Amino acid sequence: MNSSNEKFTHERGMIMNIAVVYWSGTGNTEQMAQKVLEGAAAKGASASLFTSDEFTAEKAAGFDGFCLGCPSMGAEQLEDGSFDPMYQSIASELSGKPVALFGSYGWGDGEWMRTWAQDAKDKGARLVSEGLMCHETPDDEVLAQCVALGEAVATA
Repeated sequence: MNSSNEKFTHERGMIMNIAVVYWSGTGNTEQMAQKVLEGAAAKGASASLFTSDEFTAEKAAGFDGFCLGCPSMGAEQLEDGSFDPMYQSIASELSGKPVALFGSYGWGDGEWMRTWAQDAKDKGARLVSEGLMCHETPDDEVLAQCVALGEAVATA
């Protein structure tokens, strides 16, 4: 068992390098991303936070795992101006790697997350959960779940 100050290593004996990438319109998904990052780092992973505008396929090649956050938009879909194009561009990097999906929503029943999770599986991602959804502003319980989600990717 790793103590909190040891770096988590995967089977090759290297420090797990995790990208936490998000898009947020209201700040809710950004709050979630900060806690996911905190969770991954708490398990000793080298975790980096990016907005979807900052993240590219070239950067994705250097990561062992991904935590991707996007709220539900429109008719329960990913944000299509920045996040979805970035997500599609990194699709080949997801295959065989641990991936966590998270985001907030204000309406609907979570169809966007179910669709996204299936798409990520179809791309070969090893999802650590079916996706963490938050209705509107994350409360303390959801923020704790975000920490646990980051920990799950770091130890996958």
